[in-house]
Amino acid sequence: MNELKRKPKKANSLLILLLIVVGVLILPFQVFSSDQKPARIIFYNVENLFDTENDSLTLDEEFLPKGERFWNNRKLQAKLKRIYQTILAAGEGTMPAAIGLCEIENLHVLEMLLSATPLGKLGYKIIHKESPDHRGIDVALLYHSGLFVPLNYQAYAVKNPDDKGFATRDILHVEGVIETDTFHLFVNHWPSKFGGVVETKPLRALAAQKLKQVVDSLFTQSKFNVIIMGDFNDSPIDESLTKHLMARKPTDNVDTKALYNLAYPRTEQGEGTNKYHGKWEMIDQFIVGGRLLHTGIISEESFEIFKPDFLLEKDKNYLGEKPFRTYIGYKYNNGFSDHLPILLDLNLTPSGK
Repeated sequence: MNELKRKPKKANSLLILLLIVVGVLILPFQVFSSDQKPARIIFYNVENLFDTENDSLTLDEEFLPKGERFWNNRKLQAKLKRIYQTILAAGEGTMPAAIGLCEIENLHVLEMLLSATPLGKLGYKIIHKESPDHRGIDVALLYHSGLFVPLNYQAYAVKNPDDKGFATRDILHVEGVIETDTFHLFVNHWPSKFGGVVETKPLRALAAQKLKQVVDSLFTQSKFNVIIMGDFNDSPIDESLTKHLMARKPTDNVDTKALYNLAYPRTEQGEGTNKYHGKWEMIDQFIVGGRLLHTGIISEESFEIFKPDFLLEKDKNYLGEKPFRTYIGYKYNNGFSDHLPILLDLNLTPSGK
């Protein structure tokens, strides 16, 4: 396939808004060309996509019509539309082969996303497994049935041997084919820093160790294409990623059985996907196996933070801009998410492959 032509790092807002209007008002086949090639993967923390029904097994009470956030169907429908608009715009004229999502309450809200927006008609399907997280939030993968062929999937639980009551999001592992290449996709949402950075540091280490164990089992075999995506709640330079997962900074000397964090250079440049107390943090990342870099399927430039104007708002407390989020505390802000999406482009006809 021809390599996907990259857009400028700062997407043109008028173009993005035009794509959104087109996507909402006309048929899906008119948005994308019929000879679209699978080349793009997206990861997006959508910020608390909950339904409006009470789940007695999880702590979802704040996202109910009478809960602290007064979450209702009107807000839910607006949220679904904004997620669709973001995915459509992040495709930049292409149909992403796969979309990793986190902060999803359940399968029901994913089905609503496909049925309430054109995503279902565009050919997207769902891979999801309920996780034991106390709040009931999960990770999931949407995939385009004409561009990505799933072979199998599995969810790995992250357990704490010192705390039998500990529960967090599973790591979702999906094996599938894009064109003629087989890829192993891992969708992550590691434990947050709520409760203290130092206190929660061992929990993210547990998630890293579990992921490393699974990936290492793949590396014992040859020619495995590994793509790890997620909200890691840690920076690429933190120990969970450098010491426990052993994800390195991209380099010219590539070890085909090592992991490389494509977000690492952006961290050094002060970029990020989430803003906390006026500082950008690079907690959403793509990490790839060295074989993808060695063959040229992926390069350091394949990674991008998607940050058009409509996903940002003025930061009134600090300088610059911040993500245009759904809630600020418990105040409804009618935005998109507190995270920016990240993109990964694949070149499936690299020289020397």
